[in-house]
Amino acid sequence: MFRKEIGKRLETKNPSFHLRGKEVMRVEAFSDAVFAFAVTLLIVSLEVPKSFEELLITMRGFFAFGISFLLLMIIWYEQNIFFRQYGLHDLVTIALNCTLIFLVLFYVYPLKFLFTLLFSDQIYGAGRSPFIMHKGDMGNLMAIYGMGFISIYLLFFFMYLHAFRKRIQLELNTLELFETKSKLYKSLVMACIGVLSIVLAKVLPDEMTGLSGISYFLIGPALFIFYSYRGRRKRALCFE
Repeated sequence: MFRKEIGKRLETKNPSFHLRGKEVMRVEAFSDAVFAFAVTLLIVSLEVPKSFEELLITMRGFFAFGISFLLLMIIWYEQNIFFRQYGLHDLVTIALNCTLIFLVLFYVYPLKFLFTLLFSDQIYGAGRSPFIMHKGDMGNLMAIYGMGFISIYLLFFFMYLHAFRKRIQLELNTLELFETKSKLYKSLVMACIGVLSIVLAKVLPDEMTGLSGISYFLIGPALFIFYSYRGRRKRALCFE
């Protein structure tokens, strides 16, 4: 239901792109089940609090859970847009999509670990964090997160590249080809930010590892500049 509703909004928001995947196929239904399971894994380790203090700890962990949930939903939304716009369900698309949801499942616990660790003082109180971290562990953790981030956006890159290669079969018009290329370039921009984060995590000393995480705040300005440039190119294309 959500996928179809998003499809309707895409048609309204971007009428120049003809949606080729209006019906939800089995591969998408399977993906939804996997994403739902991934969200379950985010909270499955939580036990029913046995004291009021434990209840407060659980409630203070809601923000870390919320960020993890939001990141999963961003991936789900991007995947949904791809299927709505292109409607591809061939072997290559299924293989790339299955790899994507495998990575989502694989990175659920590292994702949860990272954000719970970042907010551990707020959740458990200063100096009471149950996490055991040794020298260099934070850098390695950020590198693990970065590798997952890069892998996911490289998979989106290959999915859109596959759609571009199928442009004749899909009968993509000039504007649709332009937007497909924009998605390709956007995926590379996101992957490059992940590479920057890993480099910082490995090069900087332990006390400056936080800059590796802060580098992800570059996503907003980078995408603003990117879409401003592509928007001007698109407007020029419309007047040709």
